[in-house]
This record gives sequence, structure tokens and C-alpha cells, in this order.
Amino acid sequence: MNTPQPLRPPLPVALASIVRSLPRGPGLAYEPKLDGIRVLLFRLDDGVVLQTRRNNIVTSNWPDLAQAAQALPVGTVLDGEAVIWREGRMDFPAVLQRASSSGARAVQLAAQYPASYGAFDILGTEAGDVRSLPYERRRSLLEQVLANVGPPLQPVLVTRDPDEAQLWHDLLPEAAGTEGLVIKRLTHSYPRREQRVWSKLRHTETSDAAVVGFTGRPDRPAALVLQLHDRAGPAITATLSTALRMQLAPVLPALAEPAQDWIGEMQYTPVRPGLVAEVEEGTTRHAVIPRVIRLRADV
Repeated sequence: MNTPQPLRPPLPVALASIVRSLPRGPGLAYEPKLDGIRVLLFRLDDGVVLQTRRNNIVTSNWPDLAQAAQALPVGTVLDGEAVIWREGRMDFPAVLQRASSSGARAVQLAAQYPASYGAFDILGTEAGDVRSLPYERRRSLLEQVLANVGPPLQPVLVTRDPDEAQLWHDLLPEAAGTEGLVIKRLTHSYPRREQRVWSKLRHTETSDAAVVGFTGRPDRPAALVLQLHDRAGPAITATLSTALRMQLAPVLPALAEPAQDWIGEMQYTPVRPGLVAEVEEGTTRHAVIPRVIRLRADV
């Protein structure tokens, strides 16, 4: 009898397509979308490995989660979000700090901002690859595995009641900082390619945009210049929050190009590719101005 070989990184992750209203009907499950960073967690026979959705290995960034995952059975592979809870809400800026740290700094931040892992799927168990099983069965396996481990590794909430899901969508963003809902069909297997088989209902309408420049000083930017997917030219964002300025200050000086550029009569400093921002587009009397929600460390 052959011993099943454990799944090893890198593995592709399931993605979700955006929906505008809550899907209803039989055979659906609803989960709150946590405000963290997507991470696959592998419990291998020689230790633990953490992988982002872009296949980067980030085990050293999350030493507390890697230590906690030692309690999982060898062969376990989880899909979930690394999050940080502060005063009952998820703190995404703290997640960004953790995600960009390593070594002694990562250990220091782990003590200052301990992480939790909200698992919403299981890809592998002691018995081997379970991605071909329907979601309903995988969810049962996930709960069984984590029942013997406990915090900071926990399964996310799930319901099959669309009315309860709607209540989560309406109340949890303000109460806990969730981003919305993820909807899955109970009979679906876990896709082996980056297919958008799940659905995501956001609490607010946002999109990702490439950062192509900034206004102000590199160490104290006033606004970002973005390339939005539905615009031919770049757009300047609304004034950045203090928290975003602090996050950008260590990054922009190394990315800034020497030459200046212009949008109309506004001068800005171009940057090399690499930064992505999540933005919400708000309308004024005269224009649509994007507002930066956060930087995307997982893109």
C-alpha cells in the first residue's frame, strides 16, 4: 500500500468573482470575508511553510502562526487569512507591518501584534489531497482538524441561511472590520487552477489599481497617482490618511524615479512598478476621485 504524499508548496489558490447582490438558493454556504492576507499553511513532515496567493514563502514573517501550526497533523494544508485583532476589530495596517517584516523584527512584531489564522478551506490531510472533495465534505474535515488545535488557528464562521448571511454583511464590517461575504457552492471541489469559482460580495465597491506615482515628498506623500483599469490615463487620489503616509514613507524613496511628470497642471513623481492599492471611487460634483483604502501586500 502506497503512503500518500503530502501536498507541497507552491499551490494555486481559489479566487472569487465579484457579485453585486447576495446569491440565494439551495446548496450555498456563506462565510465572512476577513480583512487580512491570504495564506496557505502547510504542515509538512519537516516543519511548517506559509505561502501567499502569489506563491511567495512568508514563513519567517509569521513565526507565531508557524509555531501554532506545529500542532496540526502532518499533511494538513489550510487555506485562510492571517489577521490581527485589536480591541475586537481586525487591524489591517498591523497586518501590513507583520507582512513586511522578517528575522528579529518579525519576532518583535509577533509579540506586539499577535496574529490569528482564519481557515476557510482544507486542501490536504493526513490521508492526502482532498481538493477533489465537495466543499461540504472539506468543511467538515476542516472543523475536525482544527477542533484539536484551537486558537490562534480557527475556522471562519459559516452559514447556509441567506438571511443570517445578509445580517453578517450588514453588521460585521462595522462591528469587526470584515470586508463582506464569500459564497461557495456545497458541491464544488477546490479548483486546481486560478479559477474564480467562488463569489464575493463586498461591503463597499472597491478595485485594485497600480501605483504609478505620488505627489508631495517621498517621505510624506500627499496623494498617489494610480492607473485605474477603466481609465485611459492616470488619476490622482484623494488626500492620503496619516496611516497610509506612514506605510508609504519607507517604501517610496526607493521606488521614486528622478524625472517629474504632469497630470494637467499637477506635477508628480513617477515610481517604478510594484505597488498596488485598493481604492474606492467616490463621486463629487465635478469628478470621480479615487480614495485609497489600503495598500495590497498580497498582490
